[in-house]
Amino acid sequence: MGERMPRGGASGDPLRVGVAGIHGHGATHVAEALRLERAGRVRLIAVADHRAPEIAVGEAAVFADAAAMIADADLDLVVLSTPIHTHVPLARAALEGGAHVLLEKPPAPSSLELEELDAAARAAGRAVQVGFQSLGSTAIDAVRELVAGGVVGEVRAYGALGTWVRAVDYWTRSAWAGRRELDGVPVVDGAVTNPLAHAVATALAVAGARSAHDVVDVELDLLRANAIQADDTSSLVIRLRDGRTVAGALALTASRRSEPCVTVEGELGRIVLWYTLDIVQVVRDGEPFPATTRHPRVSLLENLVSHITAGDELLVPLGATAAFTRVLDAVRAGPDPRPIATEHIERVHDGAGEHLVVRDLERWAARVVAEQATFADVGAPFAR
Repeated sequence: MGERMPRGGASGDPLRVGVAGIHGHGATHVAEALRLERAGRVRLIAVADHRAPEIAVGEAAVFADAAAMIADADLDLVVLSTPIHTHVPLARAALEGGAHVLLEKPPAPSSLELEELDAAARAAGRAVQVGFQSLGSTAIDAVRELVAGGVVGEVRAYGALGTWVRAVDYWTRSAWAGRRELDGVPVVDGAVTNPLAHAVATALAVAGARSAHDVVDVELDLLRANAIQADDTSSLVIRLRDGRTVAGALALTASRRSEPCVTVEGELGRIVLWYTLDIVQVVRDGEPFPATTRHPRVSLLENLVSHITAGDELLVPLGATAAFTRVLDAVRAGPDPRPIATEHIERVHDGAGEHLVVRDLERWAARVVAEQATFADVGAPFAR
């Protein structure tokens, strides 16, 4: 392997960064690493993917395998944007090699593995930041300050609403897509735990639920229109330790993509956080228009670099995702999603490609959040 280069960070040298998984969302991590490289804060030393790069990677060495990159590249910080079921073993390998980790969501397929990974990070004296990028937004603190200030009165409930479109070939893009498990290993893909996981995690963060103990119970109504193992049309009600609930309607079978949001229902009105846009709206009873504000977002990679080099507080440490992982546990251990009868499904060909649409999904999804009940409980015909 040759002589190892000196580590960055403590010496004042730029941190040596490697990114595993550079296609799809992983490309944004490469772009962010190159931005920080131009600022003199890191050096992008290596990238890894089984497919050749289709984006600029600077002068980084290219590996076909993430494990080989971790073993051979001598890195201070490893970004893992790899398949869900590889997260824990690759993160452990990076920690054992002396690197800090930015780990894409969901971090682990169970609460037990999350706790074990957290223990491994503490033993190694290294940090793990989880890639829930919406949790890097200052909008979450803004919503919590509004709630604490009584702007909408006493909080009654929280909501998470996301109705998206995914083409049929989204579920065939890889061996693990749409799978609950693969070769006996939990994958836990699906609307709740992967594409719209940010809605769940952001709603829990707004509600102040961080630990597994903050989640008392999870009622699931998981459905599927596509021929997959996992859920693509889902509702859930999370009961929190403080007695409030979080109702979520999360689906990839909408007629068109809508902007996802998290809601806070109070006795005097409602707060809506459009979490991909970092926009907060306060809708007070009796007032004709919402008060709207936009808030800055912090890069999770940059925050991790600042944590390593200057001791800044991590925005999304592993422990802060324990409540979300408790929800993931319920999905993993719960019954297989029920197939939706064909009379409730349309096969559509449009600009989004070929995709399945559940009829009247959006109306029933809104009712899930408004009534704090599942699709089945609000009477959605496709959930019977």
